[in-house]
Amino acid sequence: MEYFRPAEERGRANFGWLDSKHSFSFGSYYDPNHMGFSALRVINDDIVNGGAGFEAHPHRDMEIISYILEGEIEHKDSMGNSYVIPAGDIQRMSAGTGVMHSEFNPSETNDLRFLQIWILPNAKGVAPSYEQKTVVQNGQVTPLITEYGEGDTLSIHQDMTLSRLEVSANDSITLPIGKRAGYLQVLKGDLNFENRSLREADGLGLYGINDATFVAGENGFQALWFDLPL
Repeated sequence: MEYFRPAEERGRANFGWLDSKHSFSFGSYYDPNHMGFSALRVINDDIVNGGAGFEAHPHRDMEIISYILEGEIEHKDSMGNSYVIPAGDIQRMSAGTGVMHSEFNPSETNDLRFLQIWILPNAKGVAPSYEQKTVVQNGQVTPLITEYGEGDTLSIHQDMTLSRLEVSANDSITLPIGKRAGYLQVLKGDLNFENRSLREADGLGLYGINDATFVAGENGFQALWFDLPL
């Protein structure tokens, strides 16, 4: 089975300082046909103007991932963490029993663009925690987040793996699915899956098949791949 989320059909909220595109229902954008995919609840593609950001606000019982595409993000939270995270880094915060945090663009001149990703946890009421890391690409598939933080990955309270894919022009990659679900979020470039073409910011969810083969276009592609429970 296939769930396709074209970039141009996403919800949108523009507040002047923030231009946000929503893959799934979020805030004032509601569409019962797009409420999430498996444990994946939110993918917001946010562009934040220089010097602007999200004031301190609360979260609870949610796994929150930030993947920085351009610029830097300044994170502060009620656990005492205060970091500036550059493009290419991955950050995970478990809100658990409750946490306050803020996110700002520390540059006065350059825009910040990042993906805000929410994952439903498999346990509620956990102690809040925070991790971030620079993970160097190693081949076509580089795991970034796993349930127990295996290898050079961050951990998360969910039976899932988030990986970054990097496939050269005209090459292909085959990923197992089986009794799982998979979701592809394209970051750059273009690719084909069977008879469907995908480009930057498109999303594709798959389940009920043994595996999926993605064929890169003329410029190759980069993407995030979510291996998720059914």
